[in-house]
Amino acid sequence: MQRRTRRGLAGAAVATSAFVAAGLIGAGPAYAADEVTINLVTVNDFHGRIKQDGAAAGAARLSTAVKDIRAANPNTVFAAAGDLIGASTFESFILDDEPTIEALNEAGLDVSAAGNHEFDQGWADLEGRVQDLADWEYIAANVFHAGTDDTALAESWTTELDGVTVGFVGAVTEELPSLVSPAGIADLEVRSIVDSVNAAADRLTTNGADVVVLLVHDGAATTSLASATDPNSAFGRIVNGVDTDVDAIVSGHTHLPYNHVIDGRPVISSGQYGEKFSNMTIVFDKETDSIVSMDNVVIDASTPIPNTNPVQYTYADEPDQAVTELLVPYLAEAEVLGAVQLGSADAALTRGVQAALDANGNPIPGSTAESRGAESTLGNFVADVQYWKASQDKQIDIAFMNPGGLRANIDAGVVTYKEAANVQPFANSLFTQTLTGAQVKQVLEEQWQPAGASRPFLKLGVNQGLEYTFDASLPVGSRITSVTLDGAPIDPAANYSVVANSFLAAGGDNFLTLGQGTGRADSGVIDLSSMVEWFEEFGTAAPDPVQRSVGVHLSAPDADGYGAGDPLTVNLSSLLFSNGSAGAEVVVTLGGVELGRSAIDTSLVQLYDEFGRASIQGTIPEGLYGPQELVVSVPSTGTEASLTVELAAEPVEPVATYALGLASPLLATSRTSVSYSGIVWTADGSAPVGTVEITDRGTVIATVELTAESNGRFSADLGKLKRGLHLLRTEFTGAEGFEGTTSLPFPVLVF
Repeated sequence: MQRRTRRGLAGAAVATSAFVAAGLIGAGPAYAADEVTINLVTVNDFHGRIKQDGAAAGAARLSTAVKDIRAANPNTVFAAAGDLIGASTFESFILDDEPTIEALNEAGLDVSAAGNHEFDQGWADLEGRVQDLADWEYIAANVFHAGTDDTALAESWTTELDGVTVGFVGAVTEELPSLVSPAGIADLEVRSIVDSVNAAADRLTTNGADVVVLLVHDGAATTSLASATDPNSAFGRIVNGVDTDVDAIVSGHTHLPYNHVIDGRPVISSGQYGEKFSNMTIVFDKETDSIVSMDNVVIDASTPIPNTNPVQYTYADEPDQAVTELLVPYLAEAEVLGAVQLGSADAALTRGVQAALDANGNPIPGSTAESRGAESTLGNFVADVQYWKASQDKQIDIAFMNPGGLRANIDAGVVTYKEAANVQPFANSLFTQTLTGAQVKQVLEEQWQPAGASRPFLKLGVNQGLEYTFDASLPVGSRITSVTLDGAPIDPAANYSVVANSFLAAGGDNFLTLGQGTGRADSGVIDLSSMVEWFEEFGTAAPDPVQRSVGVHLSAPDADGYGAGDPLTVNLSSLLFSNGSAGAEVVVTLGGVELGRSAIDTSLVQLYDEFGRASIQGTIPEGLYGPQELVVSVPSTGTEASLTVELAAEPVEPVATYALGLASPLLATSRTSVSYSGIVWTADGSAPVGTVEITDRGTVIATVELTAESNGRFSADLGKLKRGLHLLRTEFTGAEGFEGTTSLPFPVLVF
């Protein structure tokens, strides 16, 4: 078979510029007798959204869409780019995602890349239970049995449609080891996506594949075309690096819908949760062995439209009855389990938020999206809960909670088992270990993720009592500027007992230091169980308004350091929670003296923990020397953070204490010159600098300049003195910083 090149496909791919509602795009006829039209229906990041809920169409309506397209064109493939299960809503999660798998089986899913969440319960669960239940093929060309060249899953899958062979290559994000519990994939090795895909695609084309599609569980950071091709991003390297054997790229992982054509090749994603799906119409000419066109549209999955088109799909208002009936017993069982009331919440416990962005990466006024980079009342609450539960069995000092483990908020009012389960759907266990104070600080430093990570910053929830300050402008590894536990500074050499969920404790989310503690032990207590028990014990939850970390950046000191009278600018951040915080005032004191106060800027901030910002310009108060405590407080919330600022030491004024003649004789003749020598010394041992005057009964008869090099020693030739008794004194007048002194009288008799 003749090998195709990308040049042969240039201009053949088309992306419909706007997302379209249901029913506007149908399978068209082939253009010639030798042309075959293929429909490729794709979804990604479904995450067990089996019920219709808001924008999520639900499994039954998605199934209707697929079946309608397939009925219009039997040459249809239904494929996915991973994360079909895991991080699911309660109805699927509580039943180990069996409802989702069965629903997608009924919908006719043919093939899917493995996503990171397919590995949530470990490789053994995916290899055995999940693949046994699923009628579709999971593929991943870049996941290998450790130490071998054997892929753990099939690297590719093919199907023949009217004489045209369509091949699919799968791949999962190279970040997989940091996104799931490392212990669950200890026997696997994740390798380069580009290298693995190119090798697999080459084997497909060599073996006769006419069309090759990459299903990759990785994606662009924004919906813009520039983001998809950014060579500094992991996804950009995939798009730019996958060779011409690959005709289309279907992606996921970042939950964003986009529909690009890059170098003649479709690069698409359908967003998340079954809210949208893609329908790619591929026309292949068997006579010329070439792709005629590839036309993709991204379709809103739950938006009804007037029936104005003969080929309109009916899934928007006619969910697939077979899937609906299949889900009935699952949903009934989940409803019984989920309706149990655990307790209540005085106010909502929420995740952090940031501005939602439009297709061009611009903020959408009034709209927000989840931010895993912002401190949240929910993250801190979960850390408190796990701290409480783990402390029942042993001494615990610190609890950490990863933001990616929080998948829903807790609303004010009644809290049910379902609501609590939706917050933490992964069934991680509580894991304890011992870290040194230095390691605790390093864990906090690792919130700034490695270069190229899909999210640059992940904000840990921490237990009440652990507080810290940070300066994001400092170099990597030195951004945490103070850490205290119950008001006392963390001792770098001391040991601290730490609890975290098993995913995080194994080094997940690139918190590698949490995988290196000593005395590591799995409690066997599931995170959801700890939440259930907490509500049984305390009944009512309330968000803690106090920030447990605050950003503090000080303006640079002058050449001699920070000192009294110097100007000082204090830039502050992370003063408020991004979800629900009202405006407030921040006050900064230094050494107990107010440096300044300011209103807090409550503009949303993207990606990083910077919400609640202020800048205070002041002057270091007079009379402050040495180490002083800088305190940042938000009176309206009770937030208070402190760190030590080293000021210049209080100046020690060296005091010249005494001058004594050493060489002058007590008796002298009027015919000889009299010499006088002595030494001036100081209380602190420093060299006195100034002027020595030698006086005779108050009359200056000689002057000597002391420099630092003199080290206090001096001598003077007084010449010939008149006969009689002379009472000589030395009077020292110091330069700046030295007090003067006068010696006792020194008698000299001249005859």
